[in-house]
Amino acid sequence: MPATFDVVANAIATTCRVPREAIVPECNMVSDLGIDSLDLLDLGLALEDMLGVRVPLDTWLRAVHMRTEAAAQHFIVKELCDHVDALRMAAR
Repeated sequence: MPATFDVVANAIATTCRVPREAIVPECNMVSDLGIDSLDLLDLGLALEDMLGVRVPLDTWLRAVHMRTEAAAQHFIVKELCDHVDALRMAAR
């Protein structure tokens, strides 16, 4: 099975129409890649279909909108990959 980063990066590229080569672990999906909230929700659904885990992007977006959490911690590609890995481990 491909590494989580590759799966997530390919999903971002396909779902959010971002050039694959622009997606690196350290980039912020919102500020660096210009992904909007609707695309993030679509990305969450795509990852759920591909990996069988529910990524709570809607909850993260709501928290950012309500200013209860900083966007940076949730929308860094590496952080998303780490979260996906943790969800997959918990599901085993």
